[in-house]
Amino acid sequence: MKSLFLRIRRSSLCPLLSLDLRFSTSTVSHISIGQGHEASSVESTSSIHPGAIVHPGAIIGQGVSIGPFCTVGSAAKLGNSCQLYPGSHVFGNTELGDRCVLMTGAIVGDELPGRTVLGNNNVIGHHAVIGVKCQDMKYKLGDECFLDIGDNNEIREHTSIHRSSKSTVKTVIGGNNLIMGSCHIAHDCKIGNNNIFANNTLLAGHVVVEDYTHTAGAIVVHQFCHVGSFSFIGGGSVVSQDVPRYMMVAGERAELRGLNLEGLRRHGFSTVEIKSLRQAYRKIFMPADTDSAGFEERLAEVEGNEELNKVEAVQSMLHSLRNSFAEMRRGICKFRHWSCS
Repeated sequence: MKSLFLRIRRSSLCPLLSLDLRFSTSTVSHISIGQGHEASSVESTSSIHPGAIVHPGAIIGQGVSIGPFCTVGSAAKLGNSCQLYPGSHVFGNTELGDRCVLMTGAIVGDELPGRTVLGNNNVIGHHAVIGVKCQDMKYKLGDECFLDIGDNNEIREHTSIHRSSKSTVKTVIGGNNLIMGSCHIAHDCKIGNNNIFANNTLLAGHVVVEDYTHTAGAIVVHQFCHVGSFSFIGGGSVVSQDVPRYMMVAGERAELRGLNLEGLRRHGFSTVEIKSLRQAYRKIFMPADTDSAGFEERLAEVEGNEELNKVEAVQSMLHSLRNSFAEMRRGICKFRHWSCS
């Protein structure tokens, strides 16, 4: 009886063992071809595994590789040379630019009104979820929602990036960003270029991040906060107010800890610029006599300093500080008079 069972088991496995899981060159006559592409060239260059489900309405560029167990929806558009690793999916009205890569388990887009657009050369990591419905209670089912992502971004495993909460705004991510594992970028965020978000960086809704920022791991940014260019956020910080340009914050409730000097040097700021920024920072945040004037007066004094205002970086820092106290803004992170830069 046991030998009979083994024979039956082996015979049932034979078809599975003989199944060829290599990519097969697909004759994609049932798939729409992008404008200017000839069907013969797509047939000879695109590779679609027979185990993939590709809707006839999908538009597939040249040189696309789609692995087994992938799904490509009816309104999807894949640019040239995109690669979909096994078990990755493209849903809804979603457009991938050229040379985008979806690792195993990645999901891009959602069957919702609106659109998800990715530029060229983006890598979406294992089991990342990009362009799905936001987690905002104000969102009404049926409203259009949008996500736009630029070029050359590396978005690592288990990251989630959500579409906007309403049709009048977009979630926007620029280019050349490194977004490490398990990060979260919520609805209506505006992310610039050349940023580095370490693992478990969590951005609430409507957060604005400028360019060349760097976050350490496990940080949280409160909704509607602004994070200025060339700033640094220390690990484990909770950021509940704005981080001005060029500055470093850290702490369970993030406080200013001086200028991001190492970041400024790495990005080519001159000695004169750094020296001027330090002088301005000390006048505003480290007065010799803390009882002599309030923050507003010290800020105005630096704004009136002709020598410092000749330096563009100082002007940019002052502009960032002023904007943080505009209507509907959250002010800047707390600072201590002994903070040094």
